[in-house]
Amino acid sequence: MTNATPQLIKLQDKARSLPTKPGCYLMKSSKGKVLYVGKAKSLKSRVSSYFQLSAKSPKTEILVSHIRDFDFVLTDTESEALILENNLIKKYRPKYNILMRDDKSYPYVSVKISEEFPRPQYVRKVKRDHNHRIYGPFVHGSGISEVLRILMKSFQLRDCTIREFNSRKEPCLLYQINQCSAPCVGKISKDDYEKDLQLALNFFESRPNESLEVLSNRMMDAAENEEFEYAAMIRDNMEVLKRFSEFSKQENVELLGDLKNVDILAYYEGEIEVEVSVYLIRNGLLLGHKNFHFPVVDCTDSIESEVINFMFQYYTSGGESLPEVVVVDFEKENRDLFKKALNSSEKVKVITPKTKKHNFQSLMKLTLDHAKEHQRVRKDNEDSVYVGLNKLKDLLGLKERPVVLECYDIAIFQGKSPTASQIVFRDGTPDKKNYRYYHLQERPEGNNDFAMMKEVLERRMDNGNLPDVFIVDGGKGQLSILQGVLKEKNLDIPVCAIAKSKAKGNFKKEEIAKSEERLFIPGRSNPYLLHKNKSLFKIITQMRDEAHRFSRVLHHKAEKKRTFSSWLDQVEGIGPKRKKEILQRLKVSREELARWDAPTIAKELEVSHQIALNILKVIKPS
Repeated sequence: MTNATPQLIKLQDKARSLPTKPGCYLMKSSKGKVLYVGKAKSLKSRVSSYFQLSAKSPKTEILVSHIRDFDFVLTDTESEALILENNLIKKYRPKYNILMRDDKSYPYVSVKISEEFPRPQYVRKVKRDHNHRIYGPFVHGSGISEVLRILMKSFQLRDCTIREFNSRKEPCLLYQINQCSAPCVGKISKDDYEKDLQLALNFFESRPNESLEVLSNRMMDAAENEEFEYAAMIRDNMEVLKRFSEFSKQENVELLGDLKNVDILAYYEGEIEVEVSVYLIRNGLLLGHKNFHFPVVDCTDSIESEVINFMFQYYTSGGESLPEVVVVDFEKENRDLFKKALNSSEKVKVITPKTKKHNFQSLMKLTLDHAKEHQRVRKDNEDSVYVGLNKLKDLLGLKERPVVLECYDIAIFQGKSPTASQIVFRDGTPDKKNYRYYHLQERPEGNNDFAMMKEVLERRMDNGNLPDVFIVDGGKGQLSILQGVLKEKNLDIPVCAIAKSKAKGNFKKEEIAKSEERLFIPGRSNPYLLHKNKSLFKIITQMRDEAHRFSRVLHHKAEKKRTFSSWLDQVEGIGPKRKKEILQRLKVSREELARWDAPTIAKELEVSHQIALNILKVIKPS
């Protein structure tokens, strides 16, 4: 106990006082921030293990060094603890937990049936509730986007947002060309619209015959009326819909028994990373696969336990359609835990690769082989984000791999409507929920990037919850501004800056673009050339490009509002409320607007004829 600090002794004593029951524990920093959430069969033994003086994994050592207190929540069973752990991770998003990041999503068709006149929508993430009817997911190559477009036009379903729908006073152009039945203005009854909607949805419910017959009759009627172009369009559309219907009927020959919706889950532990692969079978069709990976060094529990925690996050995230069954080859104790938790939370069964009724051994072997090969290919191509983040750790002299990165950019033109963007990446991928905009002050001297960067950084530092690394676009100048703000705020957070330079030396043509990207690091005489590390290059440049894009989106909005506001203020009869409504509806430039006549302006901006005339008085060239 001689090497134990007073703080560690305090934590050891508290851990020994815990009950020997199942539950969750929350490790906290000095400021009360949740650093890590874990589950335990016995809270006393699990939590006590963190504060023993015996050797631990590097990540656990770092985690323990930041822990100043912990809390706990009792549960009746370990499976309940797994469910609670998942909810707490979603709530707190702790830095030291392995968080689920989806590598890709499959397309769905979603219908919000709670709307009076529902519309089918192409979506990548689904909402599983009683208000939505979900179809899919659809395999890549099914042409679902084109199929949906054809169905919307063929059965004249509305394609507008609910806001546009509610604000319509006259039918839109789609009604004029017979591609919408205009329910927005009462051109079709609710019952007739629902019949048309069902004709479209029949193609997703594996009963297309009635709908194809309706289209066939329309084609024949058009031909009899000598509307040959329209008849040919229906014929071509029917061919696409028939191919889609046939494609959806394909059966996967390896899927045995009565199951149609199955996930095969396998993982492979490499030297550096754990690779998780999931083969998805929906409606008897091998839809495709999903892959996830995380560093071995990030595991504070056994590899299989970490995989279970990770995949439980995935299945309870609410963004994908769930299978009937998940096939796993876990140890019996872990499989039983996963089975109880998943069945209790989402009513999904968990089985082994071979049961009395089903044999998924060949698919399990295929899934495991895919996990191994997927990791090998990513390693050979230096495509892992963790390679890049570990390189950034070494460059900045950090003790641990950075998790949260923030990047900033300024957008301004001739001193007007300056804006800034805050881009956040977590584990090398965009964390868009934490993106932020900043409206900045216009300055008498006009463009002053340094002063504006100082303003946004000072505002950011006051908000707390700071990242592991700050990144700015602009090189040494912007880097010194960032360092100065951190010094004023008495903060010790690693920083770097990205900037382009002209390529020098004998680079190959394809390497020239990469060689221009440099990373400026405090205390380093020469900038680091990012082309030396493909993974870090990809992360940093993607952040910079996202910061550019995001700041310019807000800048253009602000500039549009400013320029339009200046002349709208001169229009007689427009108050603040009407001005806001006009700005929301205005989709063209002032020059284009000046070419419209008064009736068109009145219709498109939903204003009176007199206000339309007043607008023309202000904007019409003299």
